[in-house]
Amino acid sequence: MADRSHIRNFCVIAHVDHGKTTLSDRLLELTNTVPLRQMRDQLLDSMELEREHGVTIKARAVRMAWTGRDGEVYELNLIDTPGHVDFNYEVSRSLAACEGALLLVDASQGIEAQTLANAYLAVEQGLAVIPVINKIDLPNIDLDVVREDLRRALGFKDEEILLASGKTGQGVPDLLHAVVERVPPPSGDGAAPLRALIFDSHYDAYKGVVAHVRVVDGALAAADRILPMATQRASELLELGVFAPEPRPVHALSAGEVGYVATGLKTVADCRVGDTLTLAARPAVEPLPGYRPAKPMVFAGFYPQRAEDYPALRDALEKLRLNDASLVYEPETSQALGFGFRAGFLGLFHLEIVQERLEREYGVDLIATSPSVEYRVVTQKGDEIAIDNPAMLPDPGTILEIREPWMRVTIIVPTTYVGPIMDLAQTRRGSLVDMSYVDPTRAMLRYDMPLSEVIVEFYDQLKSRSQGYASLDYELAEYRAADLVRLDVLVSGTLVDALSVIVHRDRAQHVGRGLVSKLRELIPKQMFDVRIQAAIGGKVVASETVKAKRKDVLAKCYGGDITRKRKLLEKQKEGKKRMKMVGSVEIPQEAFLAVLRIRDDA
Repeated sequence: MADRSHIRNFCVIAHVDHGKTTLSDRLLELTNTVPLRQMRDQLLDSMELEREHGVTIKARAVRMAWTGRDGEVYELNLIDTPGHVDFNYEVSRSLAACEGALLLVDASQGIEAQTLANAYLAVEQGLAVIPVINKIDLPNIDLDVVREDLRRALGFKDEEILLASGKTGQGVPDLLHAVVERVPPPSGDGAAPLRALIFDSHYDAYKGVVAHVRVVDGALAAADRILPMATQRASELLELGVFAPEPRPVHALSAGEVGYVATGLKTVADCRVGDTLTLAARPAVEPLPGYRPAKPMVFAGFYPQRAEDYPALRDALEKLRLNDASLVYEPETSQALGFGFRAGFLGLFHLEIVQERLEREYGVDLIATSPSVEYRVVTQKGDEIAIDNPAMLPDPGTILEIREPWMRVTIIVPTTYVGPIMDLAQTRRGSLVDMSYVDPTRAMLRYDMPLSEVIVEFYDQLKSRSQGYASLDYELAEYRAADLVRLDVLVSGTLVDALSVIVHRDRAQHVGRGLVSKLRELIPKQMFDVRIQAAIGGKVVASETVKAKRKDVLAKCYGGDITRKRKLLEKQKEGKKRMKMVGSVEIPQEAFLAVLRIRDDA
């Protein structure tokens, strides 16, 4: 059992692409945790998607041994956290499992929105924060400017700031010494009933749910029977171990240590991130603070392109849910698309990741509907209903008001691009709360903005208007009442429920016009005219027609009487009338994506 004074638990926090995983590689190399022959880039990013996007999606823990300047050997537990704003809750739980944090700042980019958000999170949780300027091997960087950023924005002193390069390994030993010297050893009562924080979990086909835990109080032995306090699902402990970085079984984990517990539970939902694990025989009285169920913010419909693939999609979602407790879904039916599922996600990036995994790992061809957010509808009777699908909005006559989620958005941008970014925020119904300067060259803008405006290509627009320099962070502020209406799309008089969107009344006509003109280009020509309409209730606000294909029935008449030609044209006219009565129109996947682009241009 480890001496608690020789344990250091720390995590690495940073903005996306500031070099967390590359630095983690160097730490593993330097501490000889991984033999050189097994070493590869982005070792802790095990998913192919993480490597492609260059973003950590799942938090990873690893135990390392390091000899300090005093000649003593210390046990260092590192947690590599996700960098994207969608996984903010996972980051907060990872921070709760540590006593210290390495705050990484890219030497070429300086402090960004997510850097600040994560630094504030760490300070709130009382962690010892060690500021590190990473990527110092890059040419044309000004370290004095970045140092000034850290001094001004977060109040660090010059002597606290460390310099390192995750790529070359420069400065990494100093960083490990700083962890030993500045991060306090874990506190906790080894004799108290077991309380272990679950900061992550994954599913294993043989061991069930494997919970990644930090033991706060008490001790855990290999033969114990465990109990998650939120779900009360007791189970036998199948395996106890540590990550080094591959799983390595151990006999016991004591207060202050980090490891994993193979629970044998069959669903990740039974063993949630943030929950407290205790012993069934001697349960703790109070769980650890900070637990809350992960709440989906963005919703979309997933439908198989071929109806016979529905069972395959259902199985794929079930398997994916085993590894991702924040993914929620339920079956739904669309008149236009048939049987599918309504799924909830932490954010738009989470949605993209899930969609890519379904298509690549499980081989399902998907049609995804336009993302929506959860609206709260107050009816005339005083009931409040949560609506995440525009098609489910009640009759307008029964609605007293519709409330939509508003976000507190933080944008850090070079001062030269403040104008275009303010213009973008205003077109998205944003209201400026505060504007300050991180340093002489960069401004920090805080806006209140509806989530429905943030999820639809806002990030892409932000990057293009600032030539890639702006950074974004957001969190839920409140629900506010707004004048919202459902915009329906009718193709040949048939309502296509999957294309319905909820928009602000002031912009409904503009969005409707853009949508029908885009659909006119995308819907293939038929043998009859196809009418496309955008309507609010019974009122049509925009209309377009896809003109019919015309077969030249007179091609074979190379002369002869005019009555013969007229007879052929009359026959064609009759045929087209009949077609119009029974004609059905196929709508391509691009049409559903058009909803996003139209709302972006509007």
